[in-house]
Amino acid sequence: MSDGNVAAEQLRLFIERIERLEEEKKGIADDIKDVYLEAKANGYDVKTMRSIVRLRKMERNARMEAEALLETYKTALGIE
Repeated sequence: MSDGNVAAEQLRLFIERIERLEEEKKGIADDIKDVYLEAKANGYDVKTMRSIVRLRKMERNARMEAEALLETYKTALGIE
């Protein structure tokens, strides 16, 4: 087997793995969408839930900094 064939085979395997993972990612995204729809059907505000999920992903210090900056901007704009 020549080096070109080995490289082509390895490339094909990488591409196939990526394609499988993309399909799994799509399935998970669909599942997340379904959970948000279920929450909405039960009276929860999905936009707020998405904000909470985003905040929980952040480290505590980054979250505190973002919240302080938001408060600063709100004060500057007279929003409160």
